[in-house]
Amino acid sequence: MRPPHPSATARAVLALVATVWLCTTVAWAVTGAGYYWPGWVVLSLVTPVLLGGSVLVARRRSERRALTFQVALSVSVGLVVTGVWALTGGDYFWPVWVYLGLAVALAAHVWVVPLLTPGRERELQEQVTTLTEARRRALEFQAAELQRVERDLHDGAQARLVSVGMTLGMAEITLADDPGEAGRLLAEARATVGDALADLRGLVRGILPPVLADRGLDGAVDALALSVPMPVTVAIDLDGAALSPPAESAAYFAVAEALANVVKHSGARSVAIRIACTDDTVSMEVEDDGVGGADPSVGTGLAGIARRLEALDGSVRLSSPPGGPTVVHMEVPCEPSSLKTSPS
Repeated sequence: MRPPHPSATARAVLALVATVWLCTTVAWAVTGAGYYWPGWVVLSLVTPVLLGGSVLVARRRSERRALTFQVALSVSVGLVVTGVWALTGGDYFWPVWVYLGLAVALAAHVWVVPLLTPGRERELQEQVTTLTEARRRALEFQAAELQRVERDLHDGAQARLVSVGMTLGMAEITLADDPGEAGRLLAEARATVGDALADLRGLVRGILPPVLADRGLDGAVDALALSVPMPVTVAIDLDGAALSPPAESAAYFAVAEALANVVKHSGARSVAIRIACTDDTVSMEVEDDGVGGADPSVGTGLAGIARRLEALDGSVRLSSPPGGPTVVHMEVPCEPSSLKTSPS
């Protein structure tokens, strides 16, 4: 059973308080209408409601939850003491001192507590926020990739295979009357099957390149270097590190995307690829001697690299002054679970 919506719960509580207030007020009026004691009954109901509401408000916040709870609790306490003051005669407004104390406590929380919070704890809080945002972007990236795969299958291999089926059907119809035309249709169908297989191979390479599964990251990067139409220097030192499949795939595609950017935009005459493993982290650098001035906000190449690596707690840094060189530095943990949260 689904829990009631918060607004429905709030309306039910308000209705209960109003009903109790009305009933006690009627009883007060019938019994002589002297000292207004129903106010204490209502206050005793409102107090736990306010305190519980403070907890609910704090739980609905993902950031600075402790401060949110203190603000909500301070407001609740202020309302309660104001009600006590009103029910006890309403002469000297002594709740002002309670307000002052609550305000001082809030000020201490806002300005003093962050100064007393250990640096490591603040760093972990910031990292949790960063990883939450990275997870959101990774989910968006995954959804976009699934849509791309579906689109490529629908517009590529599937369309070609439908065409093959139609061509084979026509060949079957004309086989008896015109064997020559049937032979031409069969040759056309065979060519279309070859195109469909090429589409499927390209789609598979975009998901998990066979060379990466067969030869590992170093062999796959060497194969990438051979496909670039300019001299490429490759230096790889993994120091015997065993990369997890997600980390290896992310590293490969990051280097591939960086090389694609070099070919498309840099005007470079040569490229250097450096890959090394240190402290359970794989570092990758793609440097070119092109015109420089690369802007990560233009295009989707560097943004795609960042989304792919951030999903594994990786990072991307770009250095591209006008005139070059352009250096893309990328890092990814050897294991996806190796989040950088352990003390240094």
